Amino acid sequence: MRKLLHDEITQNRSTIETLESVKKLPVYVILNNIRSSYNVGSIFRTSDGAMIEKLYLCGYTPHPPKKEVLKTALGSQNSVAWEYVKDPVELVLKLKEEGIKIGALELTENSIPHYSFQKNNFPVALLVGNEIKGVSQDLLDLCDFSLEIPQYGIKQSLNVAVAYGIAVFELRRIFDTM
Repeated sequence: MRKLLHDEITQNRSTIETLESVKKLPVYVILNNIRSSYNVGSIFRTSDGAMIEKLYLCGYTPHPPKKEVLKTALGSQNSVAWEYVKDPVELVLKLKEEGIKIGALELTENSIPHYSFQKNNFPVALLVGNEIKGVSQDLLDLCDFSLEIPQYGIKQSLNVAVAYGIAVFELRRIFDTM
């Protein structure tokens, strides 16, 4: 086993110039009231890796050009379509009108394990909430379903950027088997 060199890795990757021709994962991500710039930057990077359709930053979620976001995004703010939208309710209602299902990454009384997501739910907007309070009830009321990542230890949740990474790559796996 030999570790691949940087040039070997990048030769099969998309570039900024070829992004428009790449088939994207039909997932829209809504970050609402995320506190940490570093979590946002990490989510940008993960979004690039999964090649999502679009990232929406809502409420008081920090966004580019904030230097701490850019530090962890490592340029992915240029390869991921993104937009700042102050009101997440307005955005969710607009996406629903476009026929996009809304799923919260949240523990609810009806949440399903992230690996039980059904292919017929694409395209989907994945709603990710605050690090402490999670997704607010007013937004949960607009969701079609909620996804949870089962926990087996004593803690009841994961870091928001880690949880997002697990969920979005599971969605990528499911989509790629279609």
